[in-house]
Amino acid sequence: MADVDAHSLETILTRDAALLRDTVREAGSLAQSMFRTELKKWTKGASSPVSEADIAVNDLLEARLRAATPEYGWLSEESADDATRLSRRLTWIVDPIDGTRNYLNGHDEWCVSVALVEDAAPVLGAVFAPVTNEFFFAARGRGTTLNGKAVRAAPGSALDFSRIAGPKPMVERLNTLGGDIKLHPRIGSLALRICRVADSVLDAAFAGGNSHDWDLAAADLIVQEADGRMSDLSGDPILYNRREVTHGVLVAAGRDRHAGIVAHFRNRPLA
Repeated sequence: MADVDAHSLETILTRDAALLRDTVREAGSLAQSMFRTELKKWTKGASSPVSEADIAVNDLLEARLRAATPEYGWLSEESADDATRLSRRLTWIVDPIDGTRNYLNGHDEWCVSVALVEDAAPVLGAVFAPVTNEFFFAARGRGTTLNGKAVRAAPGSALDFSRIAGPKPMVERLNTLGGDIKLHPRIGSLALRICRVADSVLDAAFAGGNSHDWDLAAADLIVQEADGRMSDLSGDPILYNRREVTHGVLVAAGRDRHAGIVAHFRNRPLA
């Protein structure tokens, strides 16, 4: 087994970035080939849908990534959790199909989302939405690209509610003026919702409670490297690859807007 500590971060970003790009594109192509076909599907837990497409994409990602990096940990929505990941410096965090309900209903907004996490923070992130042809990629310290072109989060601190996405109660809590507000249409893939902050399609995005590492890690880095920030409502950063992988309410936005939203909720905490 390779000694991961001997790798510099620069080596990781160069070697594993290429691996990640190629693998996520291949996984997206597999998912798209099964999209809008007759699939076996079932429910896990209380109400979470899963299909044979989720499993097939997960199997492809695991085969490619783990074969190339056997010393890394693995955390995926569709794999049994292996506690050895907690002792690994580097861990892949994977959502084979983020937005499974959209996928199974034949809607376009779903994606493959994969991050590489060093200790508790993502260092590489890829989010690929094949139907809408959006490939977001970020490497720590190297910025964010969408389909190969650099993107940045929208600057400023003003709140245009038609450009803020997330659970309606959270968005409405930002409205200090009262009255009706025009909300952005719902985006069923949480990873895509967050990524659209990175390319200024959205000014801000909320994640309701009960999101998981695999929903967030890649998109978190993609926003950070686009001069944005994602955190909980107190402003604390999100830690990944911990024993507990579920998170509470989160917000992503450009740096100044994020600071204003966090200040707003510090003064008006959730009940």
